[in-house]
Amino acid sequence: MSDSLNSPDAPPSAPHRPGASIRHTRAKGEPRFPDGPRADPAGSHFERRIRSFQPRRSRVTAGQADALQRLWPKWGLDIDGQRVIDFGELFGNDRPVVLEIGFGMGEATAQMAAADPGTNVLAVDVHTPGQGNLLNLADRNGLDNVRVGNGDAIILLREMLTPDSLDGLRVYFPDPWPKKRHHKRRLIQPEFLSLATTRLKPGAIVHCATDWEPYAEQMLDVLTAHPDFENTQADGGFAPRPEFRPLTRFEGQGLDKGHVVNDLLFRRVPHSQGR
Repeated sequence: MSDSLNSPDAPPSAPHRPGASIRHTRAKGEPRFPDGPRADPAGSHFERRIRSFQPRRSRVTAGQADALQRLWPKWGLDIDGQRVIDFGELFGNDRPVVLEIGFGMGEATAQMAAADPGTNVLAVDVHTPGQGNLLNLADRNGLDNVRVGNGDAIILLREMLTPDSLDGLRVYFPDPWPKKRHHKRRLIQPEFLSLATTRLKPGAIVHCATDWEPYAEQMLDVLTAHPDFENTQADGGFAPRPEFRPLTRFEGQGLDKGHVVNDLLFRRVPHSQGR
């Protein structure tokens, strides 16, 4: 939904066109966006481990930069692992909260939030242009039920969320890490599910989607084997794409190339049925 991220070469005094990339020469140590997301919010407070994500450097448009500067203090959250989040304080209401891990440019997140204003969405990513774009979309469409998290979702789950605080978890099109030696970097693993289950309310839905079929099969195997989750599909297989999940531009491009998109919808079972 954003314009091109490529910036024209222009003198510093040249006015920015709408959607044009912003270029700023910063002094050493100066933050990229003084009032925006921090480059490494958790710093060295936590152990080094294999990450399921890889930060991407992309140009930020003027509109995205403006949204980051204006809206981050209001709707942004740096995942530093140093405090426990009060969702009532974060959102200003007691609506149910769904965590979305990895939202790209945020178009689908914004559409789903607009279609379901009674649900709060905490959307987490490390892609700065996407963070700015989602903030811009939320502001433009008057979405008061979206908050944008910056940083590692594992630290968020483990250090900053209380037990049984989430009403749902969405993981759409995570990095498939296709090379076999990189499979250990995939997010949907038994250890991740065991952590997530402590933060999900009984009955909460975990919804995953991927266009990488080998990863879809692994997701299905891992979720099926986990004692704290049950498949919502009677046949134990993949789910049809639910109407509430929009068809994204990325997904449409994959379908045009012949990719098969698989959705998985699993329910968190009560503790008494789990381990």
